[in-house]
Amino acid sequence: MATILIVEDEHELAALLRRQLEAEGHQVLVAHDGPSGLMLAAQGQPDLIILDWMLPGLDGLAVCRRLRERSIVPILMLTARSEEADRVLGLEVGADDYLVKPFSLRELMARVRAILRRAELLRRAERGAEGPIALGGLQIDPLARRVQVAGEPVDLTVKEYDLLLILARHPGRSFSRAYLLDQVWGEDYDGGDRTVDTHIVRLRRKLGDMGERISTVWGVGYRLE
Repeated sequence: MATILIVEDEHELAALLRRQLEAEGHQVLVAHDGPSGLMLAAQGQPDLIILDWMLPGLDGLAVCRRLRERSIVPILMLTARSEEADRVLGLEVGADDYLVKPFSLRELMARVRAILRRAELLRRAERGAEGPIALGGLQIDPLARRVQVAGEPVDLTVKEYDLLLILARHPGRSFSRAYLLDQVWGEDYDGGDRTVDTHIVRLRRKLGDMGERISTVWGVGYRLE
């Protein structure tokens, strides 16, 4: 099935979630603080992370931000905070879903299954021969590396195209500058993340009105709405 990392400082809750997930056939890793969670995420390469907001060492928001610098692993955030502003903040920093404590195990498992299904669909799409991407007036042909807006061709550089393709393959998902830098320029590039900002500015300008859909996520990076 999947490898799932639980980062939760309430030991009883973590043990309960572990038993439930293992009963469904998943391999489960458990950490009880932020730094340990980051270490296990790097070592275990999980398919999903269930992340508590209130953690010792590093809180869940800080852990989520650091994960998003290098990974797009799905993150389900758990928290006792029920205010709308808190939920929005959790999603803005890169969480894929949000569950307020106390919650039912049935609802948590349903959300886990839904996240894993979406992740598997994305993996299948990226492994196969991907067809054209159409998002409103934006059309991308990955095989021909061709971009059009409202039927008119858009002349992009190689890096601009690669940035746009990452964003378009995952609309609504936030990507950190560090992640985009690694994916487009490579891990050995030392030009700094301002390079990403410069290319995003040019990309927005070339896409015209469609460029407004590339939004800045403060403290994180960028996403395509």
